[in-house]
Amino acid sequence: MKFALFSLIMNLPNAVTGESFTQQQKFRQILNQAVIAERFGFDAYGVGERHGAPFLSSSPAVVLTAIAGQTSKIRLLTTVTVLSVLDPVRVAEDYATLDHLSGGRLELIIGKGNDPRHYPLFGITEEEQWDSLAERYALLKRLWQEEDVTWEGQYRPPLHQVTTQPRPYQSAIPIWHGSASSPLSTELAARYGEPIFSSNTFHPQAKYKALIDHYRERLAYYGHDPSQAVVGAGAGSLYLANTPEEARNRFRPYYDAFHATSSAQHNQSPFRSLEDNIASGPALVGSPESVIEKIMNYHEAFGHQVLSISVDGLSEAEQLEQLQRFAEEVAPRLRQQIKSTVWEKEASATLAVK
Repeated sequence: MKFALFSLIMNLPNAVTGESFTQQQKFRQILNQAVIAERFGFDAYGVGERHGAPFLSSSPAVVLTAIAGQTSKIRLLTTVTVLSVLDPVRVAEDYATLDHLSGGRLELIIGKGNDPRHYPLFGITEEEQWDSLAERYALLKRLWQEEDVTWEGQYRPPLHQVTTQPRPYQSAIPIWHGSASSPLSTELAARYGEPIFSSNTFHPQAKYKALIDHYRERLAYYGHDPSQAVVGAGAGSLYLANTPEEARNRFRPYYDAFHATSSAQHNQSPFRSLEDNIASGPALVGSPESVIEKIMNYHEAFGHQVLSISVDGLSEAEQLEQLQRFAEEVAPRLRQQIKSTVWEKEASATLAVK
């Protein structure tokens, strides 16, 4: 199994100490976190995209470019790029530039996003999100694969013989499809034969498994080999301690603070408490042994090769503690037990067509 650390750059007062940070300080913390992730052997670092408080992640291309300048090996992910509201020409230019500046370490995870605040900001309705995403993605692929693109659609002005610059550094920037709530996302991924990344954050395992199963079924429909499906998955928040009880007690203030935000409440998570989330949901809160057992259980259901985790909201000292414990006590066991071809030199992120 491979591992990604990601952040939405959530800037809330610390739920235990009350300490708060300026926005400048928070960005510096994120840069430090990415450097630490590389040092601890994480395979990738991701920055999400949100357009409103308490998140500062409205410009992931800019943040990832800064991270690229301070790292040398770690893959750089967008978790996710909210393509349903963005201009594909601007996306093609920004991320091709980042691809060059990172030496070809970029991978996009695209999606429609799960924060409804971005629709009025960018001038589309929530009802249009799926049609908008499909159209914009088709154009983005053409802009990266072709020169002198002529195109006309609904969600941006027509193009006539446009070649975006720069061209991507990689022969093809790998693209994943974020999947959280609808088979429309897994349908789009299957149509193109491209990997999916399940959010696996706010709901029980069965909901996300159904979407992953749908993805594999539709891969076969479109002529791809479902046995070669590439799946990544997120997880609930990480908190490791010597015993499950200690982990619950230490993490509870952070859990309660985040779930009191309007952003968390929008997702309508069915879990009644932290204990319910640990027992029936994706939260990775417990001893190293119990967390390994839980990840193995989810792998049996999902068959995913990549796991992403987050330590957003914790104090800097606790973030360091959690990342080190995960890297030393959890990751080695999972790397040994779960095969992953992702980010191997001979691997391709796109499935072979029959």
